[in-house]
Amino acid sequence: MQIGIIGLGRMGGNIARRLMAHGHSCVVFDAKPAATAELAKEGAAGASDLAQLVKQLQKPRSVWVMLPAGEITEKTIVDLSRLLQAGDAVIDGGNTYYRDDIRRAQMLRGNGIDLIDVGTSGGVWGLERGYCMMIGGDDAAVQRLDPIFSTLAPGKSGIPPADGRAPGGTAELGYLHCGPSGAGHFVKMVHNGIEYGLMEAYAEGFDILRHAAGSAREDERYSLDLPEIAELWRRGSVIGSWLLDLTASALAEDPELARYTGYVEDSGEGRWTVINAIENGVPADVLASALYARLRSRDEALFADKLLSAMRNKFGGHVEPKHGG
Repeated sequence: MQIGIIGLGRMGGNIARRLMAHGHSCVVFDAKPAATAELAKEGAAGASDLAQLVKQLQKPRSVWVMLPAGEITEKTIVDLSRLLQAGDAVIDGGNTYYRDDIRRAQMLRGNGIDLIDVGTSGGVWGLERGYCMMIGGDDAAVQRLDPIFSTLAPGKSGIPPADGRAPGGTAELGYLHCGPSGAGHFVKMVHNGIEYGLMEAYAEGFDILRHAAGSAREDERYSLDLPEIAELWRRGSVIGSWLLDLTASALAEDPELARYTGYVEDSGEGRWTVINAIENGVPADVLASALYARLRSRDEALFADKLLSAMRNKFGGHVEPKHGG
């Protein structure tokens, strides 16, 4: 299947590579010509601007936008609305606010263009492992693009359903059509809110372990090997997870996490999750606390904050700004 991809950063570039590796044809564009040229060397058709990208696509066209949430995504989708035609589709795979999806879908619908919102999780590991995708949009448009989603997804994981029943739909494959426009990014928003809470729990736990050496009680002063404890917990522990795998990797590389400043960015979804919880009267104590911890990190960094930074770097390639920057 042919698809256009706009934005060739840590995620967009690897999405193109995974699709091409499985026989799909990609037309690519990035504001940095070097990024476009690099993918062109690997077999993609490069474009110098949006108009050239659209011109190289066969009808019905499909364009995947993988850009940061906000102004750049807004402008790109508005520009595409003038270049595409009825029957074409725009896929927004970035971390967009779901209410923006609803508004943009209505705008594009007036031109007969579908907007598919795809909450995409997998970070820099997605090229090899595949991506978990939470999808919103019109049934027919989502079905037409299924070859793209099934290729990007991890495929069968061998994980049995929680209650032992026979799995249904595509969830076992790593992607799910969650509902109409906005539903995909709504589910991804909550996913990332939960991610904040899980990361904060690991970070605080390891900070407690680290401080055991200076315990107020002399008989409770333990000099603990954090990298080994992280490695131990990966093996059969009930708190095992991919985040713990990444934590163990970061600690093995640098037990003191000296390369990290402890400034922890929030990319938007955690805030949006807490706001939605407030609007709907849903208690979200842990998620709100995890968000506030990230805000606090910008004034006073703890070892726990460095561990949060390390996890973000490991799964997403995020490089935090200098403290106070």
